[in-house]
Amino acid sequence: MRQTRNILMGVFVGALTFTALIVLLFETGLLEQGMATGNSQAEFVITIAMELLTLAQIWLALRLFKIKQIRQELMNRKEFALRKWGIVRLELLDIPLVANALFYEMFMNTTFGYMAIILLICQPFVYPSMARCEAEVSQENANEHEEDNNRHSQL
Repeated sequence: MRQTRNILMGVFVGALTFTALIVLLFETGLLEQGMATGNSQAEFVITIAMELLTLAQIWLALRLFKIKQIRQELMNRKEFALRKWGIVRLELLDIPLVANALFYEMFMNTTFGYMAIILLICQPFVYPSMARCEAEVSQENANEHEEDNNRHSQL
């Protein structure tokens, strides 16, 4: 389990480091801020696409382990499934985080900055601590998810 946690932690820290590097390169002037501000049509299309993508991926990342098939795989294949689905969950948040940071610096449009901040706020909810890794593959956690699903289906 420790190796799986270390892999997930590497993905987690790597994406945050890469995002910080992008911001650092633009803010120090090594790359030109606002290089794409003149292309308003592309900015509009990218803004709409990133808004939809960001919202959908946040929802999916936070609900991913409650999906019945994934929950079952986490119970049966524990570490392998946790590594696979943990990376998927992290990347669902990390890819739009990096993209929004890059688009913010390219277009200097605060919408991208706000979406990146929202994605940063979501990061603690998927932080791959050892306790969370063990809880995600435990049977007790599966029973709680099943009760939640039953409660939601009754509504």
